[in-house]
Amino acid sequence: MSDTTLAIVLICGWIVLAQVMQAIPSNDNHWRRAYVLIGVGIPLLGYATFLGGPWVGVIGLGVGMTVLRWPVWYGVKWLRRRLGL
Repeated sequence: MSDTTLAIVLICGWIVLAQVMQAIPSNDNHWRRAYVLIGVGIPLLGYATFLGGPWVGVIGLGVGMTVLRWPVWYGVKWLRRRLGL
């Protein structure tokens, strides 16, 4: 298996994990699970970028942002508030 293929398989595994985690009921609107996915996803994204190159990293970042859209939304909102925009 080539490095790029391994990187894509790891990203796909993360997506499957995210889908399984969202299917299980939660009392806190899945925020704890989002934190776990972020904690697992950041090192995984770095490793996938190392293995597959910058384009695989950009694609992985885009996938992660679509899966975790609400933490990204609230993060952008927080950043705008901090910068006064």
